[in-house]
Amino acid sequence: MQVGTIREIWRYPVKSMRGEALSNCRIETTYGIPGDRGWATWDIQMGQVRNAKRMPGLLQCSARYLEEPVGARTPTIEVQLPHGEFIRSDNPEASAKLSESLGQELLFVQRQPAENLDHYKRADSVEDLEQTVRIECGLLPDEPLPSFNDVPPELFQYVSPLGTYFDAFEIHALTTASLEEIARLSPDSHIDVRRFRPNLLIESPEGLAGLPEHAWSGRELRIGDVRLRAVRGMMRCAMVTWEQDDLPKDTSIMRTLVRETGHELGSALSVLTPGEVSIGDPVELIE
Repeated sequence: MQVGTIREIWRYPVKSMRGEALSNCRIETTYGIPGDRGWATWDIQMGQVRNAKRMPGLLQCSARYLEEPVGARTPTIEVQLPHGEFIRSDNPEASAKLSESLGQELLFVQRQPAENLDHYKRADSVEDLEQTVRIECGLLPDEPLPSFNDVPPELFQYVSPLGTYFDAFEIHALTTASLEEIARLSPDSHIDVRRFRPNLLIESPEGLAGLPEHAWSGRELRIGDVRLRAVRGMMRCAMVTWEQDDLPKDTSIMRTLVRETGHELGSALSVLTPGEVSIGDPVELIE
């Protein structure tokens, strides 16, 4: 059953920074779109990879690759800082300039091998996890925690799946139907795909409404030769509410997601069969 066509493809060279739009890409096991979250920022004081859940200023930066990544390779990037200056990751002053711009001691770091456990280890303890989740999801005291069903257990000990900087899974897909539904439920908010940071924005068939990805979990998607498993709904966090580019800060979006979607929007996908994907490709849900 066809559930839409690929409308946009996005890669995010640096975890939590704005990304780059692609017309086509390869999708691989382990690394998803090569180069996606190939870089991150390391908080020197905290001793941990950081993201925009607690450091919103990262979303005021954007990044692009200066050559095309292949597999696990993470080539040089160019980052535009909030005040407009461009820096390259191979500039010895890059980390210092980023730190000065965001007001914290930070390092640019490349994705490390899975064996480098210390690099990925959480600085906060498991005992603090509930409070961490509440802060990073931007939850009010009376709002429930999100579901952790099907979340890889290693994420209770490490900040990301070992060997990557993903939150949990290789690919994030989102439909235009879901964006339109959230816009309907949040009429006073500026709903834009950039807030939700998908890799694949899928143009839904005309007339399809609601949140179609909620019915995908446990099933497979096919895009040409590529096969993906929809593991679970995409858990949302405070990042969807932060200011970025021309989008204003809007915490009411999280209230809508908690109330209407159980903290989820879109689909978290694992890669079963690699291959090439282009804008306009049909997306099929395998029965």
